[in-house]
Amino acid sequence: MTLSHSMLAIEISSPGGPDVLQPTSVPVPVPGHGQIIIRVAYAGVNRPDALQRAGAYAPPPSASPLPGLECSGTVVEVGPGVTRWKIGDQVCALLPGGGYAEYVATPEAHALPIPSGVSLKEAACLPETCFTVWSNVVMRGGLRGGERFLVHGGTSGIGTTAIQIAHALGARVFATAGSDEKCQVCRDLGAEAAFNYRETDFVAEMKGFGGANLILDMVGGPYIERNFKALADGGRLVQIAFLQGAKITLNLAELMTRRLVLTGSTLRPQSDLAKAKIAKAVEENIWPMIERGAVKVVMDSEYDLPDAPAAHWRIESGGHVGKIVLRVNP
Repeated sequence: MTLSHSMLAIEISSPGGPDVLQPTSVPVPVPGHGQIIIRVAYAGVNRPDALQRAGAYAPPPSASPLPGLECSGTVVEVGPGVTRWKIGDQVCALLPGGGYAEYVATPEAHALPIPSGVSLKEAACLPETCFTVWSNVVMRGGLRGGERFLVHGGTSGIGTTAIQIAHALGARVFATAGSDEKCQVCRDLGAEAAFNYRETDFVAEMKGFGGANLILDMVGGPYIERNFKALADGGRLVQIAFLQGAKITLNLAELMTRRLVLTGSTLRPQSDLAKAKIAKAVEENIWPMIERGAVKVVMDSEYDLPDAPAAHWRIESGGHVGKIVLRVNP
């Protein structure tokens, strides 16, 4: 097909709040070697998008300055060297940026087929969370069946995904959330117990279960020391964000005497090859879970592309349960 030269996109006019997200017209991307162009059906909305908008998470030098790290849609153009995809294929994809637009470019190895029984809208919710959870909980954190796994923010996009994947792997799953209603959502998704962090001390609760073997945390700040105390001896803490700050004073003696492990990662700056390896693992391990119904998309809301500011207000309110998407070309 012949693509138009320009497209509707959402740009960050200047660092700031959600209102700095403004509709604009920009050139349609041209595929480089090994890249595909996707006509975006839906784009996922994620916390890193809000951080980028606020000026706290700069995109890699080679990435689009437009926000948006995942999408679903149809392949409309393929670059030199592309072997897996052809024009007309429906995919979901992890993006280096640029998802808040009608068309986006991404390496072909970062795109995956839509799992059987999953809609395009649901598929847009999968790449960022599935890549993040699998690479951190399994590849980095080494979660095994029977282990006790605690995830903070259990009703976030990451949280709802992590609960289900860990449960499908046979782990004993625990979660924190900000209300009794949200805690019930966590239990419904497979958590053995969920703790309202406004009313309950998750450290004491986890100690009552013998301590966590693995914790996935995106809160940071004072939670880091508390996470150490909530771990069983030999436990692992995987840090993927710092909503309450990245700088703390921490006595590492406990790490040494109790043989704890503190690690972490962020997805966007990793190499294309590293992301391709994660994509392969996600397709081989999580896609079968989705197709047999063990992992389902939990969706909070959808907004039209020009309403991206409202989507950002929603994700930053903390009231959402599951994923938020932008409707682009459904």
